Amino acid sequence: MRARWSDDHRDYLSDALALLQGWTRDGGEIRRTLHLDDSQHAALTERMAVVADAVGVRPDVRRLDGRTQIRLRVPGTTDLSPGEVTLAARIEDLYKNIIAGAA
Repeated sequence: MRARWSDDHRDYLSDALALLQGWTRDGGEIRRTLHLDDSQHAALTERMAVVADAVGVRPDVRRLDGRTQIRLRVPGTTDLSPGEVTLAARIEDLYKNIIAGAA
């Protein structure tokens, strides 16, 4: 699915993604690296799974050197999907709540 306004050809999903700090885009893939301890990582991945199921996006999540790396993409396409951007926004909310709970 190509996400574009028909009037001025502005990519509204890219605009929405630009509002999310820390996310980078490479074609149809978006990525984010978060600094979390092991318990925070576990909490995030557990909560993220519920949202991912709801929006139909399978995140690729890795734990490396005290960091959580998240990659969102729809296989076989180079366009962003609404589900990817929605999941990225929800991950940001979850991350902020987990970090705030640790303080």
